[in-house]
Amino acid sequence: MMRWLQLAALVVVAALAGAFAAMQFGGGRAGDRAATERVVRDYILANPEILPQAMQRLQAKEAGKAVAANRAAIVEPFPGAVAGNPNGDVSVVAYLDYACGYCRASLPAIAGLVASDPNVRIVYRELPILSPDSRSAAEWALAAAVQGKFKPFHDALYAGGRVDAAAIARATQAAGLNEPAARTATRSPQVAGEIERNLKVAQALGFTGTPSWVVGDQVLGGAQTLAGLQAAVAEARKAKAAPPA
Repeated sequence: MMRWLQLAALVVVAALAGAFAAMQFGGGRAGDRAATERVVRDYILANPEILPQAMQRLQAKEAGKAVAANRAAIVEPFPGAVAGNPNGDVSVVAYLDYACGYCRASLPAIAGLVASDPNVRIVYRELPILSPDSRSAAEWALAAAVQGKFKPFHDALYAGGRVDAAAIARATQAAGLNEPAARTATRSPQVAGEIERNLKVAQALGFTGTPSWVVGDQVLGGAQTLAGLQAAVAEARKAKAAPPA
């Protein structure tokens, strides 16, 4: 693995050096271009910490493009699957799986963000990727949203521990769902379409697991702290306030 990383780093060094030289000299003298390539290459090798910084910026730029291309499918919530201020200036979009322990661990951060920021909107997106029970739970959560009871179901199911048919049934009862109507909704094109759309967007954004998040143009992965979400929201607000480039 280390050898591959070293090779990848050398490729990046060569590419950056060549690109810089091309910008400086275009079709000019080969000697001048080669000298510039050596200078840039030596600088990067002497300061390798700029490589991960450059890669992070590139990844963020590419993620921003993917978010822009899928904006509506990301920020427009499934009816009822939303919390916080429905007219908030920043949407925190949380892609969750009910079988995911890291998703459960992030719930206090989401609650803390809503409590501390009256102008943030939480958009919940179902991303059932861990098990067949994950898919069933997601379908029932969306059926609860159709009845205007997403959050009670969501909270009850996460509080119930391991996700299985019995836990889903208990959450259905705790949330006060109309069970026959909810069962019908779980099989509806509306619910199936939402889940398939989320899976497609997750692939486009390069998610590697749950929880995953979109805040503004930022894509975040893994469990988040309250401070981490607040920082992402602040960055999104800053980007919105900046004049167009």
